[in-house]
Amino acid sequence: MTNDKRNTRLRRARKARARIKTLGVPRLSVFRSGRHLYAQVITADAQVVAAANTLQKDVRDGLKGTKNKAAAAVVGQKIAERAKAAGIETVAFDRSGFKYHGRIKELADAAREGGLKF
Repeated sequence: MTNDKRNTRLRRARKARARIKTLGVPRLSVFRSGRHLYAQVITADAQVVAAANTLQKDVRDGLKGTKNKAAAAVVGQKIAERAKAAGIETVAFDRSGFKYHGRIKELADAAREGGLKF
Protein backbone atom coordinates (compact mmCIF):
# COMPACT_ATOMS: atom_id res chain seq x y z
CA MET A 1 0.00 0.00 0.00
CA THR A 2 2.77 2.46 0.89
CA ASN A 3 4.53 1.81 -2.40
CA ASP A 4 1.34 2.53 -4.37
CA LYS A 5 0.86 5.79 -2.50
CA ARG A 6 4.49 6.75 -3.16
CA ASN A 7 4.27 5.89 -6.85
CA THR A 8 1.11 7.95 -7.20
CA ARG A 9 2.82 10.93 -5.58
CA LEU A 10 5.85 10.55 -7.86
CA ARG A 11 3.60 10.35 -10.93
CA ARG A 12 1.96 13.64 -9.92
CA ALA A 13 5.42 15.14 -9.35
CA ARG A 14 6.63 14.09 -12.83
CA LYS A 15 3.62 15.71 -14.48
CA ALA A 16 4.11 18.95 -12.59
CA ARG A 17 7.85 19.06 -13.32
CA ALA A 18 7.22 18.52 -17.02
CA ARG A 19 4.93 21.55 -17.00
CA ILE A 20 7.39 23.63 -14.96
CA LYS A 21 10.19 22.78 -17.39
CA THR A 22 8.27 24.47 -20.22
CA LEU A 23 8.08 27.70 -18.17
CA GLY A 24 11.86 28.11 -18.11
CA VAL A 25 11.99 29.64 -14.61
CA PRO A 26 13.76 28.28 -11.51
CA ARG A 27 11.64 25.99 -9.38
CA LEU A 28 11.19 25.90 -5.64
CA SER A 29 11.20 22.18 -4.93
CA VAL A 30 9.87 20.95 -1.57
CA PHE A 31 10.26 17.52 0.01
CA ARG A 32 8.45 16.49 3.17
CA SER A 33 9.60 13.50 5.20
CA GLY A 34 8.20 12.25 8.47
CA ARG A 35 10.65 14.29 10.51
CA HIS A 36 12.01 17.06 8.32
CA LEU A 37 11.21 19.49 5.54
CA TYR A 38 13.58 20.36 2.70
CA ALA A 39 13.38 23.17 0.13
CA GLN A 40 15.66 23.92 -2.82
CA VAL A 41 15.66 26.49 -5.58
CA ILE A 42 16.79 24.71 -8.75
CA THR A 43 17.52 26.49 -12.04
CA ALA A 44 16.36 25.24 -15.44
CA ASP A 45 19.77 23.60 -16.03
CA ALA A 46 19.51 21.63 -12.74
CA GLN A 47 21.82 23.78 -10.61
CA VAL A 48 20.87 24.15 -6.95
CA VAL A 49 21.07 27.87 -6.19
CA ALA A 50 19.64 27.98 -2.66
CA ALA A 51 18.62 25.40 -0.08
CA ALA A 52 17.09 25.34 3.39
CA ASN A 53 15.91 22.50 5.59
CA THR A 54 15.08 21.68 9.18
CA LEU A 55 18.39 19.88 9.67
CA GLN A 56 20.31 23.17 9.54
CA LYS A 57 21.20 24.64 12.92
CA ASP A 58 20.21 28.22 12.05
CA VAL A 59 16.75 27.01 11.02
CA ARG A 60 16.22 24.77 14.07
CA ASP A 61 17.16 27.42 16.64
CA GLY A 62 14.13 28.46 18.67
CA LEU A 63 11.83 25.74 17.32
CA LYS A 64 10.02 23.17 19.44
CA GLY A 65 10.20 20.55 16.70
CA THR A 66 11.09 20.02 13.06
CA LYS A 67 7.86 18.47 11.81
CA ASN A 68 5.32 21.21 12.41
CA LYS A 69 3.94 24.28 10.66
CA ALA A 70 6.19 26.65 12.59
CA ALA A 71 9.27 24.86 11.29
CA ALA A 72 7.84 24.97 7.76
CA ALA A 73 7.36 28.73 8.03
CA VAL A 74 10.98 29.21 9.10
CA VAL A 75 12.21 27.08 6.18
CA GLY A 76 10.05 29.18 3.83
CA GLN A 77 11.54 32.41 5.16
CA LYS A 78 15.11 31.08 4.90
CA ILE A 79 14.68 29.81 1.34
CA ALA A 80 13.24 33.17 0.30
CA GLU A 81 16.19 35.02 1.86
CA ARG A 82 18.75 32.74 0.22
CA ALA A 83 17.06 32.81 -3.19
CA LYS A 84 16.88 36.61 -3.16
CA ALA A 85 20.55 36.75 -2.15
CA ALA A 86 21.30 34.59 -5.20
CA GLY A 87 19.36 37.04 -7.38
CA ILE A 88 16.20 34.99 -7.92
CA GLU A 89 12.86 36.75 -7.48
CA THR A 90 10.41 34.55 -9.44
CA VAL A 91 10.09 30.77 -9.10
CA ALA A 92 7.65 28.00 -9.95
CA PHE A 93 6.42 26.08 -6.89
CA ASP A 94 7.16 22.36 -7.17
CA ARG A 95 5.39 20.60 -4.32
CA SER A 96 6.75 17.19 -5.43
CA GLY A 97 3.29 15.66 -5.66
CA PHE A 98 2.39 16.47 -2.05
CA LYS A 99 -1.01 17.97 -1.28
CA TYR A 100 -0.99 21.77 -0.95
CA HIS A 101 -1.98 21.61 2.69
CA GLY A 102 -0.42 21.85 6.14
CA ARG A 103 3.37 22.14 6.13
CA ILE A 104 3.63 22.57 2.35
CA LYS A 105 1.13 25.44 2.36
CA GLU A 106 2.81 27.07 5.34
CA LEU A 107 6.21 26.94 3.61
CA ALA A 108 4.76 28.46 0.43
CA ASP A 109 3.03 31.28 2.32
CA ALA A 110 6.22 32.12 4.24
CA ALA A 111 8.27 32.14 1.02
CA ARG A 112 5.76 34.53 -0.56
CA GLU A 113 5.96 36.79 2.47
CA GLY A 114 9.76 36.63 2.18
CA GLY A 115 9.55 38.14 -1.29
CA LEU A 116 9.48 35.21 -3.72
CA LYS A 117 6.89 35.43 -6.47
CA PHE A 118 5.08 32.31 -7.68
